[in-house]
Amino acid sequence: MVTRKAFRDDLYCRLNVFSVVLPPLRNRPGDIPQLISHFVNAFAKRMDKTIRSIPPETMDALSTYTWPGNVRELQNLIERAVIRSNNGMLPDPLPSLYPRTPLCHQEAKIPSSRSGALTDCTRSLILRNLEETGWVIGGPDGAAFRLGLPRTRLISKIKKLGISRPRGRNLENLVAEETEPMVQ
Repeated sequence: MVTRKAFRDDLYCRLNVFSVVLPPLRNRPGDIPQLISHFVNAFAKRMDKTIRSIPPETMDALSTYTWPGNVRELQNLIERAVIRSNNGMLPDPLPSLYPRTPLCHQEAKIPSSRSGALTDCTRSLILRNLEETGWVIGGPDGAAFRLGLPRTRLISKIKKLGISRPRGRNLENLVAEETEPMVQ
C-alpha cells in the first residue's frame, strides 16, 4: 500500500516497530477449544446469560470447521450462539449452509517431513472434496466453496499438486493408477 501511495510511509514506519506473524486458525486446531471458552465466557457475561455447558457435538463441529474467516469468524459465530442460547447450553452456531470439511490434521497420519505432511494433507483434502462434489470446482455446490477458497486458487493448487480427474475409476484407485488430465 505504501508503494501504491495508498498508505503514508511515515505512518507505516511508526507502526511497523515489531511484527507478530500468527498462522491462521485452521493451522492451530489446539487453540479452538480455548478460544471458544474465552468467547463464550466474554459474551455470556456481557449479555448477562449463563452458559453451563457446550455439548460435545457443538464443540466437535466447531473444532473441525476449516475457519476461512479465521478468529473473527469464530468470535462472530460464538456471539450468535450465545444470543440464541436459552437453556444454559450453547447451540451449534454453524448453519447447515457452512461447509463442514474436517481439518485434515485429524484424519491424516503425519509423515516425518513437515512440508510433505502439509502437501499430503492438502492433496487428500482437495481429492476428498472433489470426489464428494463430483469433481465440480466452482459454484455453491463446488469443491472451492466447500474448502473456502476462490475457484482460481483451487485450480492453481490442483495443478501444483498434479491432481487429475480419474476417468471411470474410484478415488481409491486414483493414487495407484494413472489418470487423465483434468479439463478446466
